[in-house]
Parts: sequence; C-alpha cells; structure tokens
Amino acid sequence: MAGIHDTFTTGAAAKAEAGPSQRELTPRALATGLILGALLAPCNVYSGLKIGWSFNMSITALLLAFAFWAPVSKLFGRPSWGMLESNINQTTASAAAAITSSGLVAPIPALAVLTGGNMPWGTLTVWVFSVSFLGVWIGWFLRPRLIEKSELVFPAGMATAQTMRDMFAHKDEAMGRVKVLMSSLVGAVLFNVVDKLVWHLPRVGPSLTASKLTFVFDPSLLLLGFGGIIGLRAGLGLLVGAIVAWGLIGPALIDRGIVAVSSGETNWFEPLVGWLLWPGVTLMVAASLTSFGASLIESTKPHPHRPAHAHAPESGWLQFAGFVAAAALAIVLQIVLFDVHWTMALASIPVAFALATVAARVVGETSVAPIGAIGKVSQLTFGVMAPGQPVTNLMTANVAGGAAGQSADLLNDFRAGYEVGAHPTRQVVAQCAGIVVGSLVSSLVYLMLIPDPATQLFTPEWPAPAVAVWKAVAEALSDGLGGIAPSALAAMGVGAVLGVGLALVERQLDPKHLLIVPSGATLGLAFVIPASTSLMLFAGAALAALAHRFAPNWSARFLLSVAAGLVAGESLFGVASVWF
Repeated sequence: MAGIHDTFTTGAAAKAEAGPSQRELTPRALATGLILGALLAPCNVYSGLKIGWSFNMSITALLLAFAFWAPVSKLFGRPSWGMLESNINQTTASAAAAITSSGLVAPIPALAVLTGGNMPWGTLTVWVFSVSFLGVWIGWFLRPRLIEKSELVFPAGMATAQTMRDMFAHKDEAMGRVKVLMSSLVGAVLFNVVDKLVWHLPRVGPSLTASKLTFVFDPSLLLLGFGGIIGLRAGLGLLVGAIVAWGLIGPALIDRGIVAVSSGETNWFEPLVGWLLWPGVTLMVAASLTSFGASLIESTKPHPHRPAHAHAPESGWLQFAGFVAAAALAIVLQIVLFDVHWTMALASIPVAFALATVAARVVGETSVAPIGAIGKVSQLTFGVMAPGQPVTNLMTANVAGGAAGQSADLLNDFRAGYEVGAHPTRQVVAQCAGIVVGSLVSSLVYLMLIPDPATQLFTPEWPAPAVAVWKAVAEALSDGLGGIAPSALAAMGVGAVLGVGLALVERQLDPKHLLIVPSGATLGLAFVIPASTSLMLFAGAALAALAHRFAPNWSARFLLSVAAGLVAGESLFGVASVWF
C-alpha cells in the first residue's frame, strides 16, 4: 500500500495540477457523462443477470470522452478538454452505470419471481432511483470522514485519478488505449453478429452427458473479458467449483435419485440447480459474512495509515436536506408500493447508514465492494425484525443493502475527485444526474431482457446467480428450512463450515500465497451458474495471467482496455438484439 499512499496529493496541489482554467461542471462534461452512462449502464444489467457481477465504468468513460473531446475541441477552437471536466464526466457515467447496485439484478427480480411479475417501467424507475438517491447522500455524509480525514486508499478511485493524470500527461498513450478498447469492442460485436446470424457456433461438450451437465463450449467474449478482469484466483475458484458441483455432485444426485431428470431434456441445469443452489448460496453467504465480520473488527483497530482517533463527519444544510429528502422518499415508496410497515421502512435508513460505513471501509482498503455480504446482512437483519414476510424482507433489505453498496461505490468517485482538486458539491450534482439517466435506461433494459422472470431466470441463458441468492434467503427466512430436501440441508452445513474456514484462512495468508486457496464466494458461485460459464471465465483469467507473465508491459497498458471492450461489445450487442 505504501506505493499508493505515496501518490496522495493535497487539495491545493491537486487544484494546481488540474490547471488554471478550472472548467468543471460544464454542459459538455455533464452531457458526455450522461450519454456514456446511458450506453454503459445496460452492460452492467446484462452482465449482472448473466453472472452476477458488474464492471466499474469510470476508466472506460474517461478514455472514450478524452478520445472525442481532445481532437474536437482543437478542431473547432473550443476550450481544451480539462481534467476537472474529465472527472465530472466519469463521475456522471459511473453513477449511471453503477445503478445495478440498487437491486436491479438481485432483489428486484427475486421479488418478481415470488410475486409473479415485474413492476411497470415508471414504478421500477422511481424505485431504483430512490435507492440510488439515498446512496448518493449517505456517501456525501461519509466523504469528510473517509476521504478528507482518513488515509483509506480507495484503490479504484486512486486508479481513476492516476488514469486522468496519465491521460493529460501522455496524450498519445491515452489515445492508444482508446484505440485498443474500441477495437476490442467492435471485434466483440462483429463476433456476436457472425455467431448469432451466420455460423451459429455449436454449444457442444465432450459427450452428450457432459453437455446435459452444462460442460459445453460457450463462445462468449463477455465471459473471456470478465475472466481477465477478475483475476486468476477467482478463475481457479470457479473452475474447481464447476468440477465439484456439476462434475461430481450433479451426477451423484442423479444416480441416487435425489434429483429426477429426463433423458429427453437438452440439459439438466434447471433440475440440478434447484438442489445445488442451497450449498452454493450457503457457501457464498458464510464466506462473505465471515470476511465482512473480520473487516468490521479490523476497522476498529488502529491502522498504520489512518489516525487512531475518529473525526466527526462534517455536514452542512445541503447535505442534511438532501439526506432527509432521500430518506423520506425511500420510506414512503416502501409503504406505498410494497405495503411495508412504517416501522420497518423507517428502520431501513439507519441500517443502510451503518452498513454503508462498513462497506465503505472495505472498499477503501481493498476496492472490493462487498455487495453480496451487505445484502445478506440486511436480509438477516430484517428477517429477525419481520419474520415470515418475504416481500418486506426483500424490499427493506433492498433499500439498506442497495443504498450502502451505491454509496461505497460512489466514494471511489469522491476519492478520484479529491485527488485532482474537484469540488464535491459539483460531483454530487453529477451523481444525481447520472442516477436519473441510469434509472430510466437500466429499468427499461431490464424489462426488455426479462419480460417474464418466472420462466426466464435460473436458466442456462439467464442464470441470475445474485437473484437466486436473494430469493433463497428470503424463502428460507420466510418459510424456514422445512421445504428443503434433507440431503440439501446436510450439504448446506458442509457449505457453511467450508465458507467460514476458507474466509478465515484467506485472512491469515500472505497475499502472495492466496492463489492456492479458492475464494469461498467464487467457489459457491460456480454452484449456481452453468459449468460452461465458469469454464469460460477461467479461460479469460488464465489468458490474462499468461499475458501478465509474458508481456507485462503490454498488459499493464492495454489488458484492461481489451477486457472492457469485450464486455461492452457483447453486452451492447445482447441488449440491441432485443430491439431488432
């Protein structure tokens, strides 16, 4: 961490670095961020429903905006594209693309499955906006303490700030990255056009039985790109999980008659995942909560790079008024839309604030947003407060967990802005504008992709692992464990022990040796997605590891751009194919 801390700049130094003109919240900066956010947000909806993960779009937005405005400003004699404008652009686009944190690919589809249908577009948009809006204001409340008066790193925010510095210091390098990103994006689109319309590449496995167990070749460049982003350790965890779940446990369940399948079915994903999701979910939840609890305990200890004493967060009338308005909107919508009791709706606000504080510290130290763990903590909290009420459990937890996740993610934007001397109030304006567009676009895209959640989700095409986890926890807290097969209950016990053990071992190991211990979260995830998805993610992670090994300089400069292009290209094609 020492190297990252060495790059910290003071507010005054950052302002001087940004340049004398200090053009910041300009119409072109805001409009560019809104347009890019509208284009990038569907990528996260698509990937969230496919594999339960989303992608931080800040650096992609930085590169694309710079590639457009740097030459256009010069050509038409307009003021040059500045660093603070670039920061407003990425803040706006990031807020729009991060809208999936509000529950759009987890509790909201889970509610649709339980109740039998989606919310109308207008209602869904307002709900998604309210959760994200609360997250923005919680983030602003936390900013003075966690950004200005703390030495938490926020690695993703620091990486964004460093990218901005590099772009303006080495413009040719920035344009090179943009060319690589766009080439990767166009290549992914063309590949999918050819695959879907011309070749129809076969999804085949080494044998008929292997194919039915989902061990098939899935020519997805999105999965390859995400594999390159998540890293080799996560890729190995998915590989091991796929082999154990679909190669060993799945056949054993069929042989012993625990899970009934038909020989005429093209694949056995749906019947098998109904059993496998229980140990998989338990493994993910146990590992995530154990790691979460350990992070919470560690956050109370003196940190070598953090003052031992705490500072009271600063807040003015605008922060207070915005927070009250956001909280009131979230409370009223819970009561009106979902018939949540007012006491539960009110309780979701302090729970969101408490979870956001912890999540922000985890993000600040590791850059990994513990969205899954936050969601489970909020579900368990409201499961105790309102037992036997699955709708209340899902939507109060949606507010608490969604707002907490959104605020933790947006604190990365605040860190990037602080590093380059940005004005926080202007960043909040950009974030609010971003979530308006993100809510409108992402809600529409979700409804286009999943018009019938009951039949579309939990299938090989849309595994929706995050949805499966939220739904399973809500059902377990509502109906108890009596409806779960005894064999699955026993497997849940094994998953819980394994998840806790892996998380504790992970906390103790030197980071250099973590590769030999699979992540409990990724191991469990492999139980609820097809084996083909895990194998392709592993392939992407392995290719990225080879690139880092044999071409380290090229990888440091361009690998993220290649991966981002593959993810964006296939996602945009998948969304566009619904229209045409």
